[in-house]
Amino acid sequence: MREHAHRNLVTLSEDFPIWERVFTVNPLVIVGTRESDGGYDLAPKHMAFPMGWENYFGFVCTPRHNTYHSARREGVFTVSYPRPTQIVLASLAASPRKGDGTKPSVYALPTFPASEVDGVFVEDAYLFLECALDRIVDDFGENSLICGRIVAAHVDEGYLRASDRDDNDLIHVSPLLAYLSPGRYARVAESNSFPFPADFMQ
Repeated sequence: MREHAHRNLVTLSEDFPIWERVFTVNPLVIVGTRESDGGYDLAPKHMAFPMGWENYFGFVCTPRHNTYHSARREGVFTVSYPRPTQIVLASLAASPRKGDGTKPSVYALPTFPASEVDGVFVEDAYLFLECALDRIVDDFGENSLICGRIVAAHVDEGYLRASDRDDNDLIHVSPLLAYLSPGRYARVAESNSFPFPADFMQ
């Protein structure tokens, strides 16, 4: 790390991941997959996002994790967006496996079945995606991008945007969970309209 000639900038060494040196705002989702023994696994992911404006969703994983192999083998996965009140449940989903490969903490998570794919969701989350595997892109270092096509989506009515409902009021009443990587989280209950230019086109 060295000082930069411009203002207060510090140049970070590329020998270490820069993402450990600063905080970034991310979603926190719980990805569900079916395991080879027929059970289901749930794993929290924060490098997770829509893949463009159409109905595709992707998340970063590693071949060291069962989620990677289960999604590849089964060809489907689910995504649950937890509420801020469910941060402990999300933490339980991150619990390590036992020596025999089982993950007992997952059994403590209340779930319900998906409707279009073989998978489960976390009960009381607010947004639920059912995804068919579209592709896996490997070799981002030791990580991979797993991308799915959304074949079904469900949302809690309290989180649904509507023309007769102010967006700020919606977020205030139905707050969102944000993961502040590395290792912190926040409850988002206040927001402001983004000042787009008059001729801005998405």
